[in-house]
Amino acid sequence: MPHDLAAFGSQLQVVTGSEAYLIRLKTPRVITSERNVPKFNLTYAKIASAKAEPGQRLDWWDEMTPGLCLRVSERGPTAWMLRYHSKHGGQPRFKFGDPRFMDLKDARTEAWRLKGDIAAGKEPVAMAAAAEAAQAAAAKKTFAGLLNAYEEACAIGEWTPKNKLKRPQTIAHEQYLTERFIRPILGQLPVEDVTRAEIKALLRAMKAKGIGSTTNRVRGIIRQAFNWAISEELVAFNPAMGFSPSHKMEPRQRIWSDAELKRLWPVLREPVNLKNADGKAVHVSRAVAIALQLCAILLNRRIEVAGMRVEELNLDTATWLIPRERMKGGKPLQVALPPHAIELIREAMALAKGDDEVQPSPVFPSRHDKTIPLKPMSLTHALALLRTCIAVDGAHIHDLRRTGSTLMTSERLRIAPHIRSAVLGHTYDGGGGAMVSSVHYDVNDYMTDKRLALEAWENLLLTIVGERAPAVASANP
Repeated sequence: MPHDLAAFGSQLQVVTGSEAYLIRLKTPRVITSERNVPKFNLTYAKIASAKAEPGQRLDWWDEMTPGLCLRVSERGPTAWMLRYHSKHGGQPRFKFGDPRFMDLKDARTEAWRLKGDIAAGKEPVAMAAAAEAAQAAAAKKTFAGLLNAYEEACAIGEWTPKNKLKRPQTIAHEQYLTERFIRPILGQLPVEDVTRAEIKALLRAMKAKGIGSTTNRVRGIIRQAFNWAISEELVAFNPAMGFSPSHKMEPRQRIWSDAELKRLWPVLREPVNLKNADGKAVHVSRAVAIALQLCAILLNRRIEVAGMRVEELNLDTATWLIPRERMKGGKPLQVALPPHAIELIREAMALAKGDDEVQPSPVFPSRHDKTIPLKPMSLTHALALLRTCIAVDGAHIHDLRRTGSTLMTSERLRIAPHIRSAVLGHTYDGGGGAMVSSVHYDVNDYMTDKRLALEAWENLLLTIVGERAPAVASANP
């Protein structure tokens, strides 16, 4: 209820509506003296010059207002506080003001107001804690609060809907989509008000702006968050279920043609003096170009190549062990490195080291910090720039992986599908056996077959782009 306060010596006048009454302040409940600490009749001049010795912290007690304390550090005054006897025991201190924004007069007035609350049984520390708890509880009841709890459950591994931990990259991407699309519209709504109609309205608004497949990903995040909430018995049903996807997903069929690969390879080999169709200069570093070449030769995803580290490589045995954290399937992958891929990796390592005495761990380090690897999006951006120089439309970096995968099992190479799947890091059994045999009873990594397959693909690719004579041997005659 709104009320006005006015201090008169040891009494506090409280005016509520048409009624006014006095509270006799029980000053013994507030500390009136402090032993072995500075006591001052605080003045504006003293406060302006207040400063502690380096590493020290002082409490200056105001003789005019019992219990009022000015906290002083080596930087000067830092806080106004009130110390009082709690009815629950102890002598808590309540920080209520910043001396930069609250002067002495206002601090004394506020201290008397707080003492009035204390005399009336309203302890400021307890009330502040209760208010904070209430605010936190209210926040949890909003959809933003539910999203926070869901994201934390994913991050610490408590929520694994597919029986596997979400990769940090996946969590980061989900958080990006959540911050951009979900929280601004649905975040402040109470959880019970996030209805199917609200979700569909959000997705329709996104689609009206030309946002396609991302609408399905946004809906997926909302659906997963509610599934987690159901598992925690926070809600009874999932409003993101029971309606069709907003965007019809069409599997990509795009592959790079031989002619397009022939145009791409020279600009990867020597990315210098490049210009787009408008005559503007295009700049792509040789290191990034090598990473793109490795994506084409090894058929790995951009995140796997961009994150390559020296300690993952054994160039003597021509192998590269990708840790499970960077693999989409959550399992490590042993890659058999063909000869030209090794040459490219050695070149990239030399570029990364430069004039340094120590070889950086990332094979493709960031320009800004050699201790961290290149961001995968850098490869996507670079290829998009290069495509403008060679007049290739609609071909993306992942299409290089699809191109190699398609040609491996084509008549040009005739590699068995299950070996192709092993190269790609997929789980597959195309040899007539049951899927359960592949998943649970086959721990082979088919390294010999993978090596033959990747060497055959590398040879075909380099033949297509004109770096080798046209003589392709099948990996599976």
